[in-house]
Amino acid sequence: MHDSWKPFLKSEFDKPYFKELSAFLHSEYEQKVIYPKKSLVFSAFATDLNEVKVVILGQDPYHTPGAAEGLAFSVPNSQPIPPSLVNIYKEIDNDIGGHANKTGSLRNWQKQGVLLLNTVLTVEAHKAGSHRGKGWETFTTEVIKYLNETRPHLVFILWGRDARNKKSLIDQTKHLVLESPHPSPLSAYAGFFGNHHFSRTNEFLRQNGMTEIVW
Repeated sequence: MHDSWKPFLKSEFDKPYFKELSAFLHSEYEQKVIYPKKSLVFSAFATDLNEVKVVILGQDPYHTPGAAEGLAFSVPNSQPIPPSLVNIYKEIDNDIGGHANKTGSLRNWQKQGVLLLNTVLTVEAHKAGSHRGKGWETFTTEVIKYLNETRPHLVFILWGRDARNKKSLIDQTKHLVLESPHPSPLSAYAGFFGNHHFSRTNEFLRQNGMTEIVW
């Protein structure tokens, strides 16, 4: 993780809820197959806090082997592009005329100041949503509150019900909030397609004197 996050993360790690979460995770990793691997759980926080411009908030990690790498919606270059990310790329193509990525890795977005965060950061293999209600939601609520308070003019992109539940934490007089259904095949046609989140994000960044994201 980037040094800029360490004071915040240390304060959260010392709280009772996180100690309970840590004990739960220790047991889970000992007894079951959990994704992502331990070293990747906090990969999103490799983004320099002081360079964060956009926060994309999803649900929980991919639960199939080799896919989860600690960044919401991203998979390693060696992995096939998951259906949700296929739909994200389709929306980019429809919105701004094409996407820059050739694989399923979104690390180039991260390098541009996009924080790729799930509301829950771990999952048991082949059991979507299996780590809900264990403490991660409290942690990611604190992350959103911290970003809301400490950073100016962010774009918060909330995809899916779990992410949209965080909307009330965000000061919309200071930040732009964009929300829609999740890009998964089950819900993409219920309002994800046509949301124009990528062009709207870049317009907001441009209006506030920031470099646009190369999507």
